[in-house]
Amino acid sequence: MIPSLLTALRQIRADVAAALAPASIRHACETAGHTWRDRLLDPVHLLVLQILHGNTACAHLPRLTGRSFSASAYCQARARLPLAVLRAVLARVTDAARPLADGDDGRWRGLRTFFVDGSGVSLPDTPALQAAFGQPTNQAAGCGFPVARVLILFHAGTGLLLKPRTAPLRSHEVTQATLTHAELRPGDVLVGDRAFGTFAHLAALARRGLHGVFRNHQGRIVDFRPGRPHAVPGSHWGHAGQPRSRWVRGFGRSDQLVEWYRPQNRPVWLTVAEYAAMPRLLTVRELAYRVNRPGFRVRSVTLVTTLLDATAYPADAVADRYRARWGVETDLAHWKTTLGMDVLKCETEAGVPKELTAFALVYNLVRVVMWEAARRQGVCPDRISFVDALRWLSSAPPGTPLPNLIVNPSRPDRIEPRCQKRRAKKYPYMSHARQELRRRILAERVAS
Repeated sequence: MIPSLLTALRQIRADVAAALAPASIRHACETAGHTWRDRLLDPVHLLVLQILHGNTACAHLPRLTGRSFSASAYCQARARLPLAVLRAVLARVTDAARPLADGDDGRWRGLRTFFVDGSGVSLPDTPALQAAFGQPTNQAAGCGFPVARVLILFHAGTGLLLKPRTAPLRSHEVTQATLTHAELRPGDVLVGDRAFGTFAHLAALARRGLHGVFRNHQGRIVDFRPGRPHAVPGSHWGHAGQPRSRWVRGFGRSDQLVEWYRPQNRPVWLTVAEYAAMPRLLTVRELAYRVNRPGFRVRSVTLVTTLLDATAYPADAVADRYRARWGVETDLAHWKTTLGMDVLKCETEAGVPKELTAFALVYNLVRVVMWEAARRQGVCPDRISFVDALRWLSSAPPGTPLPNLIVNPSRPDRIEPRCQKRRAKKYPYMSHARQELRRRILAERVAS
């Protein structure tokens, strides 16, 4: 199966296939200082194969490869593989695939753009994962599953997924957001929802020469009246109900330059020294646009950005860039649901980021197939069926050229309810530990 996968990738991009070749993986292991003995199992390729087939069971891999080994042997080989090796392979595949966007790196107004978002994945119920990540508070002990928070960075031009990061369930996404800045270069633009539009995060971006476009937090008051009064945190200037920002300049009816005051309360993810080093005032731009959708009430969306030049970055263009962020929801659905990542299989804390990195690697390989199919079929890459590209990549016979893939209809502003039509079986939810339920069943049998 793996030779056919590499053969299929060579038909699309030889450099992407080279990043997955045995010699490239061996070099990544040597760079990470990983020593090994030449044996039957190749955990990197087997992990890719496992995910390509819907994150199938470890015991299924011998059937897929035609080799004789146990599921335990494969798990041990995967456990010995360093996370750095998988991240190195992911980085090489991503770097090789980035020129897909017509060679301009998918730039928006000359700037590279990235979308950031967070999600959660369910984990096996083991003591180690419970201690490391925790489970939802509305679930009783022994009745739920631990959940890991995952922060994802998408390249806006190609849809490629960069290095995912994990955190405990009860942690805020912005605590991991600053770690993604190392993946960016000065001048890059980071786009996200209101969770990332905080003073501390915007200040951290500005310190690195990066830009941000985020939805304004619902707790922050925005007033577009020129010269309007404002409140100063920690002083008697102003009163409650007034914005805690000083008006500087207006660019339009709903577009203004303001200075945010540093909040009095230090975020828990910042040290005292880091918080003290932040400026007392941060110049940002606030703008609002209206959403007019037939059949729905008109509503206003307020954004905050560090793109201060209203001529180079008009309000309409910034609003369009933020609206494009909603495509991340579809990408996350492909990554989690289509690939089978919503429930991970690893049972150790160290195995969680490894499995997530492998899912990111497979996701990017499928995106490469989608881009090539879109180029050949003359359509937008996002209209190529992710599922169809995944099916071809996982089962393409050696030497078979890439066929025309399914093209989804164009459905802008499509809305679908997030609910299930098929009813589940009417079993009660587990509200007590398994051992307690077993004791009750036995007691009922004895009594009867």
